[in-house]
Amino acid sequence: MFKILIPAVAAMGLVAFAAQTRTPTFEAHAAPVVMGWHLSHEGPLAKLAYGVENSDHLALMITCEPGRSTVVVYGAVQPVAPQLIRASDRPAELDPLSGGDASEVRIALRDPTLQSLASRGVLRVRGDAGDFDITAAADEQRVAADFLAYCGSARV
Repeated sequence: MFKILIPAVAAMGLVAFAAQTRTPTFEAHAAPVVMGWHLSHEGPLAKLAYGVENSDHLALMITCEPGRSTVVVYGAVQPVAPQLIRASDRPAELDPLSGGDASEVRIALRDPTLQSLASRGVLRVRGDAGDFDITAAADEQRVAADFLAYCGSARV
């Protein structure tokens, strides 16, 4: 009888111990996914992106080089601006956000739609679901203003 009872009690003890020490890893360590405006530089190229920081999860990326009068826009959404300029008649060879085909558009650096991101904290965009606003908190507005100032400067 002890031959069966001792292993059974030991097994139940291990099961009870495992149930108490096991924590749901995903729930305990998962942080909420927060979309926001982020600025980065790659040499002279500045990138203002709306998405999850330090990831490839972006809805929109705007790039520029100092001294240029236009910025390049990539992504699933595009600014709602009357003066969007198609960069070419066909999709770009490689979208830096998805790795696939994407339409590359340009917008004037001084376009009111783009300037409103820095001044009012709102960028009106158009996507598959229609038109909507992407907002920026006060610190993100400063980031957008820094981006626009850098793009409009002659510094490299």
